[in-house]
Amino acid sequence: MTFNSCANNTRDTGDYSKQFKPIFDTVTSYNGEKSQPHRAIEYLDSAYKTVSRPYVSDRFRFYAFHFLYNLKALHDPKKAMPYADTMQAVAAESVTPDQHIALASEADFATGDAYSDMVKYDQAYRYFYKGYSIGKNAIDDAILAEYTYRMGMIMFKQGHFKEAANYFKISHRQSYAYTDDFRAFYQRQELLDNIGESYKNSGDIDSSRLYLNKALTYINENSTRFAERANLLEVARGVVYGNQGDLAMLVHDYPQASELLKKSIAINLKPGNDNRDAELTEIKLARLYLSINKPAELFELLKSLRLQLDIINNDDAETSWNGLMSTYYLQKKDYQNSLFYLKNYSALKDSALKRTSSLKRTDVNQQQANFDKENQIENLKGHNKLQLVYICLAVLFSVMAVIIIFLVFRNLKRSKRDIVAIKKLNDQIKLQKNELENTLEEVNRGSREKDRILRAVAHDLRNPLGGIASLSAAMVDDAQDEEQTDLINLIKETSYNSLELINEILEAANTANVSFNKEWVEINSLISNSVDLLRFKAAEKDQDIMLSLLDTPTELLINREKIWRVISNLISNAIKFSPRGAVIYVIVNQKHQGVEICVKDYGIGIPDKLQQQVFNMFTEAKRPGTDGERSFGLGLSICRQIVEKHSGRIWLKSDLNNGSSFYVYLPAEVA
Repeated sequence: MTFNSCANNTRDTGDYSKQFKPIFDTVTSYNGEKSQPHRAIEYLDSAYKTVSRPYVSDRFRFYAFHFLYNLKALHDPKKAMPYADTMQAVAAESVTPDQHIALASEADFATGDAYSDMVKYDQAYRYFYKGYSIGKNAIDDAILAEYTYRMGMIMFKQGHFKEAANYFKISHRQSYAYTDDFRAFYQRQELLDNIGESYKNSGDIDSSRLYLNKALTYINENSTRFAERANLLEVARGVVYGNQGDLAMLVHDYPQASELLKKSIAINLKPGNDNRDAELTEIKLARLYLSINKPAELFELLKSLRLQLDIINNDDAETSWNGLMSTYYLQKKDYQNSLFYLKNYSALKDSALKRTSSLKRTDVNQQQANFDKENQIENLKGHNKLQLVYICLAVLFSVMAVIIIFLVFRNLKRSKRDIVAIKKLNDQIKLQKNELENTLEEVNRGSREKDRILRAVAHDLRNPLGGIASLSAAMVDDAQDEEQTDLINLIKETSYNSLELINEILEAANTANVSFNKEWVEINSLISNSVDLLRFKAAEKDQDIMLSLLDTPTELLINREKIWRVISNLISNAIKFSPRGAVIYVIVNQKHQGVEICVKDYGIGIPDKLQQQVFNMFTEAKRPGTDGERSFGLGLSICRQIVEKHSGRIWLKSDLNNGSSFYVYLPAEVA
């Protein structure tokens, strides 16, 4: 970076000019204490014209004020973005290294804020990370704390919960640079709660419990200090109680969970408190009643929650409420009402998935390693050239060995003197053989390394493919004619199919090479959850899923996520290969000191000659679904790997055109 100044700014030392400093103070006053952003921008535009020779910092701050006005006062990130771009350009004209660090990082943070408000989290994270990398050793922690918090929230929404916890911890440490007032206190307790919730979602129960207790202790320690804000402190406690109750549910401490959830609801249902959090906590309590089979309490709670949702809109709670009502009526065998609420649930769930699809398809965590991956690709190219040299040498050695052997036997009869020569040649052959073996080992080692790097590259393909899919989805509405719409939809569909294939390949590789962490899981609850999540997908083809569970709750030592994947895959296949209006059965039975799960459909079935191939990776037995759904031939292979790693078995029975039954047997206790 070359630092210079414009010809008319020869006296610029990196600070504000004398003419601009009073303008800065006045605009800051309008934006702060007076809270008059419109008046502030009017004054800025008028007063800035009087600055005859604005310095770099003057021009940067002028555009920064306009950026904040459009983003915060007008809530228009698209209009704010050009000002952020101009801030980037002005920062490049910095006259000192320190000024460049400060302005460049602020410009990156501004760009990230604009992208974040536009719900483009992948771009937002890239600029947050870039600004943080530039300024982390030069900018005040009070500023950095805001952006480590933002990066943590993006990671949390992405589902990268351990990374989110790490960012929240960094932000909590940096927050002690704030002025020690109520705002600083409230953000710290929120960060402690966020860390606990992140650990809870990542499965680290002990760490989650530790930080949730820290949050509650921190609130109580400051209750006297902020006595005039007692209501807000009580709201904060209510949020923590709700998360602690959720944590107790995860470890099956249902009495403790019920007590904490009710405690949270009682606080945040009060007028003026966090009623939306109370509604979400009531959903958690409803799921608890469902888990412990208390239908009467469940129905009464859902009736009460309905009245609240009619007053205070809460999309997440509304979606879950319809799902729980559908499950309640299904257990009562009132299929008409169950189907009604299931359709509502499916519509709301589909809408929520569309809102978050862009975020879920984008893996912003990988952006930190882009340059490293590019270097690895370059190294891979050189490594492949080296492998080619090794192969050529191996072929050459092999040819030489054949020639030498031929010459030895041809000359064996000529003279006894050749015996000595033959011995020498044999020694040479042995040496060449050893060299050949070493060469082949190098080739194999290089091949394994190449496969590892190619898996990493395939993993990174998800990010650009997700971006292409998101962009094409956004472009559909702007298409000029039907032909453009068809072409854009083709791009979008191809991107989604490619993204799905890459996810399947990575899942297959990870399943084959990674050992599973197992825990005691109640199998009825796991299968019910899987069925509930797929009912909306079945409803799209007017199908129904009938569920028959064990008479008594039974726990198995399994990996919750992987077995959930097996069940969901089998049900999804049944939906895919069954006709519209069909019924799919999911049946759970006790068998031989274990549990047998059967997913039965009456779809197109599998021919006898293909039945032995369906569990192979990249099988040729793959076929399109009844509505033309695409199949990659990896799902059942992944299921078999998962089940076998649980010491179980998976098999099928099928008749062509009469449907298929897939069986999974899981033993009761396998470490």
